Amino acid sequence: MKKRWIFLLAPPAMVLFAFLFGEVVMHLWNWLMPALFGWRIITFWQGLGLLVLCRILFGGFGGHGRHRPGFRRGMHERWEGMTPEEREKFRQGMRRRWGCFGEPRGDTKEPA
Repeated sequence: MKKRWIFLLAPPAMVLFAFLFGEVVMHLWNWLMPALFGWRIITFWQGLGLLVLCRILFGGFGGHGRHRPGFRRGMHERWEGMTPEEREKFRQGMRRRWGCFGEPRGDTKEPA
């Protein structure tokens, strides 16, 4: 029953947030940019488009993506729990997949 409410409330909430953020961007732009730089005033749809463009270019709005909290700590604990054989197997797999992973910096050969 709880999940059903989420599906019912999510679409109107998304529309409301898009409207609010679009309005905020439009008003901030129209307040600052013409006065500071002499740029033109924008419409709501242009403000919403600017918001989407910034989301595409820079990420944001709380999207976690690869930056999960505690990810690095969990990987460190996992690495510390591995035996030397497991670590070497992991390194070999990463080398096969990504190239020179885990090789000491002194071992790399410089072209002459």
